[in-house]
Amino acid sequence: MARAIMIQGAGSNVGKSMLVAGLARAYRLRGLNVAPFKPQNMSNNAAVTCDGGEIGRAQALQALAAGRAPHTDMNPVLLKPESEIGAQVIVQGKRFATLRARDYAKAKPQLLAPALQSFHRLCAGADLVLIEGAGSPAEINLRTGDIANMGFAEAARVPVILVGDIDRGGVIAQLVGTQAVLPPEDAAHIKAFAVNKFRGDVSLFDEGVAEITARTGWPSLGVIPWFDQAWRLPAEDVMDIASTKGGAFKVVVPRLGRIANFDDLDPLSSEPGLSVEIIQPGQPLPGDADLVLIPGSKSTIADLADFRRNGWDIDLAAHIRRGGHVLGICGGYQMLGQQINDPEGIEGPACSVPGLGHLDVVTTMRPEKRLALSSATYLATGADVEGYEIHLGHTTGPDCDRAWLAIGERPDGAASEDGRVRGAYLHGLFASDAFRAAFLGGLGASSGLSYGQNVEETLDALAAHLERHMDLDLLLSLSAEPRA
Repeated sequence: MARAIMIQGAGSNVGKSMLVAGLARAYRLRGLNVAPFKPQNMSNNAAVTCDGGEIGRAQALQALAAGRAPHTDMNPVLLKPESEIGAQVIVQGKRFATLRARDYAKAKPQLLAPALQSFHRLCAGADLVLIEGAGSPAEINLRTGDIANMGFAEAARVPVILVGDIDRGGVIAQLVGTQAVLPPEDAAHIKAFAVNKFRGDVSLFDEGVAEITARTGWPSLGVIPWFDQAWRLPAEDVMDIASTKGGAFKVVVPRLGRIANFDDLDPLSSEPGLSVEIIQPGQPLPGDADLVLIPGSKSTIADLADFRRNGWDIDLAAHIRRGGHVLGICGGYQMLGQQINDPEGIEGPACSVPGLGHLDVVTTMRPEKRLALSSATYLATGADVEGYEIHLGHTTGPDCDRAWLAIGERPDGAASEDGRVRGAYLHGLFASDAFRAAFLGGLGASSGLSYGQNVEETLDALAAHLERHMDLDLLLSLSAEPRA
């Protein structure tokens, strides 16, 4: 039987996802068969799995760190926000329902069973399961029906490590305060704590560590310094998307309100010869852009309306008139067409809306979601491309006759007559080194990066970082066999 331990945070964005990835790689290097698990995640940055479903992108990275193929059991409940108050609910990789927050709270109790089912399947094939919580257990107003933090820890009978973020300040209050507000039976699950994202001399916080231990009774697993290479790993949270300064070739990305599957940006951000600039709402698209990349969207029609409200449609037209290049991926591809039809009201009220008009194609939304890991060919050079498809909608029109990718025998994508505007449904294509080099080369930029190797080396460095600064022997000894 596997052993398991749960990493919870004293707040959101304390670094849980990265810690689990680093721990997965560290224990894998120690010879253990490790599996990552997150009972409930909220993210529009999803990964397609080997069993034909979808999970949070962070769990896909953790699977890579553990040397496993991503599987829907690693994230059995995924919430994909579609509006300010509602989200699509994915259960074990498949769409379950679209629910408002209040309705989801009522549905949570029935989701614990599939979460436990997935967890125990992972346990059957692993030595150690590293569980990641969501948000913070200190949000005790959400405790009823909880499946993300202490509710799951209680149901599975797994020990918990609590992580605080010293970079945002007040880490003593974060950790001690969490214990203070938790019901005693929940607090009893916490066996140790760690302090993450320290900048400077960690010995300066020795008294802080002693104070936390004295007030909580928990041993310390360590004070973990800031990991400078974190930006080289794929980001999961939209809040972690950041502009990167590199070479003279500038890629501009409008920050869509419902941006989805933005891992397409990670390989470009890692290129030393590129600058990737994320344009926030209210800011114009810069006039000196070489390439405007419109990323995926969870709600294409709503994001298209926001695109226009920001005046980006005017900026984009000016960019094209100046001879600039444009690439739309998935939802961004749909926006570039002449029209988007939603006759069944999949994204809201049934409607037809005009697109940006830079590709002669029309998209019709359909309820069936296309989910697939896909191998493709870049038709311009014959370069192999590995990626994934995750979208609603079917796109047709004259510019599809200039498809620039082939997924098996099936053409994908469209291009304008002059080739400066292109779109396609295939995500993850820039992670393929040969394609990225050929695509950028065609625009006058260069690439010498081995992206996959870059990520692997960063995971190894993260594992070494945690070996140096955390007591991984103590952490492993605190893990336990979960309740069957």
